Amino acid sequence: MQFNSRAIALLLAFCIGAITTAFLYLVPSITKTAIVIAFLLSFSSSYILVRLVLEFLFFRQIETIYDSLKRIRDSEIMLKGRFSSVNPLKRINKEISNFALSKEKEIEELKERENFRREFIADVSHELKTPIFSAQGFVHTLLDGAINDKEVRKKFLKKAARSLDALDLLVQDILTISQIESGEIKMHFENFDMRGMCREILDQLEDKAEKKGVELKMSKKYKEPIIVRGDYRRIYQVMLNLISNAIKYTKKDGLAKISFKEIEGSKIRITVSDNGRGIPESDISRIFERFYRVDKSRSREKGGTGLGLSIVKHILESHNSEIMVESEYKVGSQFYFDLNKATFIDKVEEGLEEEEDYA
Repeated sequence: MQFNSRAIALLLAFCIGAITTAFLYLVPSITKTAIVIAFLLSFSSSYILVRLVLEFLFFRQIETIYDSLKRIRDSEIMLKGRFSSVNPLKRINKEISNFALSKEKEIEELKERENFRREFIADVSHELKTPIFSAQGFVHTLLDGAINDKEVRKKFLKKAARSLDALDLLVQDILTISQIESGEIKMHFENFDMRGMCREILDQLEDKAEKKGVELKMSKKYKEPIIVRGDYRRIYQVMLNLISNAIKYTKKDGLAKISFKEIEGSKIRITVSDNGRGIPESDISRIFERFYRVDKSRSREKGGTGLGLSIVKHILESHNSEIMVESEYKVGSQFYFDLNKATFIDKVEEGLEEEEDYA
């Protein structure tokens, strides 16, 4: 049944007219003409009065509220105009309930963002405090008289410089994440040889691995260049971080390896694996969070800002890819991701012809 002011006014007016007519039938010697006139007068007057009351005091106010909700909620909550066949009270109740639910969801999201912001500020403050206080301590020690001792002066200045370098690295990593998230850093896609890039990174980290006693390997399965499409600089940053972590968290006489695998004929899977300490299962879901450290007591000793894997995650998301991890505690870890396969090289690396394969 259609619920609006006209329908309700007609129904009530008919009832009033019928009741009035029924009572007039009880009056003796009244003519049928008088009864018909009485019915028409009571029906019409009742209809006009009820229609005016409903329209101006009830339905128009409901429509005003409904239109206000519609403007506030915009079109994304799927308001579909006026439903004349629906009870207006039920309709407005439904829309208010939906509006309340959407606002409740927004409030929960705002609370989560506020908690994230609070944690982020606390983490940043904590991470900044360490290098700043270290450098400050060394400088004040020198100012208090140690500057006159040449050996002590040189030692403390080196330590202060290392603390400031760590501070600079932390700030750069924070800026990198912020710029990627805000879209300020655009990915410059090109075709390049992934195998050549990895060889260059292994050359760069060879001394570090030797000092740690870690063996570096790269799969010999593919002899030809492995051509992928991506941002060369950012993928270089991803691989440098993953391989550095593999060296950092692998014990002496350990192994860090890079391997490649073709996926579905259109993608290349790049895997960095090690036989280091591994990651506890309870920490795997959180290792890509900003400043999260699995072993907080030893992470600072090994350097790093705690932002490396978070940057890796953001860079790969910009490549429509995802960093995945498989790890067994005290056995080792595997980090891998997929890049689109390409057929020709845009970027030619110098000295690629003289590439020396890793065993």
